[in-house]
Amino acid sequence: MPGDKLKMNYATRQAYYRAIEADRGSKVIAFVTGDRHGLQTQIAVDAVEPFVSLLDTIGPTKKISLILDTHGGQTSAAWRLINLLRSFGDEIEIIVPTKAMSAGTLMALGADAIVMTKQAALGPIDPSLSNHPLNPVVNGNQFVAVSAEAVRGYLDEVKKDLNDPAAIAEVWVNLANQIHPIVLGEIFRLGGQIRSMAKTLIQGQVKEEEVQDKIINLLCSDSGSHDYTINRRYAAEIGLNILKPSAQLYDILSQTTKSYHAELKTLEPYNPVTMLSGNPKQSYQLVRGLIEGTEAGCYGFVSEGELSIHNAGAGPVINDARSFEGWRKLP
Repeated sequence: MPGDKLKMNYATRQAYYRAIEADRGSKVIAFVTGDRHGLQTQIAVDAVEPFVSLLDTIGPTKKISLILDTHGGQTSAAWRLINLLRSFGDEIEIIVPTKAMSAGTLMALGADAIVMTKQAALGPIDPSLSNHPLNPVVNGNQFVAVSAEAVRGYLDEVKKDLNDPAAIAEVWVNLANQIHPIVLGEIFRLGGQIRSMAKTLIQGQVKEEEVQDKIINLLCSDSGSHDYTINRRYAAEIGLNILKPSAQLYDILSQTTKSYHAELKTLEPYNPVTMLSGNPKQSYQLVRGLIEGTEAGCYGFVSEGELSIHNAGAGPVINDARSFEGWRKLP
C-alpha cells in the first residue's frame, strides 16, 4: 500500500534526522520541494501551516537546523518562513545537501550559518514575474517570465550608447510596447523589495556592510544569469558563513537525499499514459514535496485524483480529475 511505503520512508529519515540532531546539537526540520518533471513544486505561503505545526511541537529552542532542498519559489513565502524559524530558534542554520536556489538562497541569507556539501549550490535571488495576466505571451497562450534585472541590464546597456533624452524616452516607449507598463512597474518594485529583504536577513550572518552589499549585488544582478550557481568554496569566498559537514554528516545527508528522491520519484518524469498502464481509469496519490521533522510527523504536498482516457475525434484524450492538492499530514 502507498501509505505503508510512505511510513517506512519517513521512519528511515527520522533515524537520519536524529543522527543529524546529535551531530549539530539542534532540532531538525526538513523542507523539500520536489522537482519531478511535470510535477514540480516550489516555496509558497501554503508551507507556513505545516511549519507552524512542527515548530509548535518543538517549541522555543536554542538551535534549529533546516535541511533545505529547493529550486526556489515565492520570495514573500521565503521571507515569512525564515522569520518564522527565527521566532522559535535562538540560532538558525540551513543545511544544503544539493541545492537552495533563488528563494531558497534568500532563506539561507537569513541563517546564522549555512552548511553546504561539496555538491551543494546556491543561486541568484533576482525576482521574475511569471504568471501575471499582463505578461508577454508567446505561442498563443504561454506567458513569458519577466526579470527585473534583465530589463535593468537592457536599459543600462542602451544608456551606454545614448545620451539624447529623447532617444532614451523612445527606448522606454518601445519597451512598454513589448512589456506592459504595469508589469514593468511590478518587477522593479519586486527588485527593490528583494534587495531590502536580503539586506535585512544577511545582517545576522555577515556583519560588514561592504561585504553585505557585495553579496547582495552578486545575487541580484552581478551574476549575470538566474541559472548561475554558487558552490561552497565561492560562497565562502564572497563572505557567507559557510560550514563543511563532517564525513559522517555528509554520509547521512547523502542517504537522506536518496530517500527524498525515492519518495518523490524525482528521476521518473510524470507520464499519465504510463500511470494508466492500459486501464481506462486509474486513481492516484502523488507526493510532490515534504516538510518533516523528528517529533511532529511528516507533511506531504499531495495531489490526488483520477486519470481516465477516452477517444475523441483527434484520438485518445487523457482527463485528469484532480480531487485534492495541498499539504497534508501523511500517515
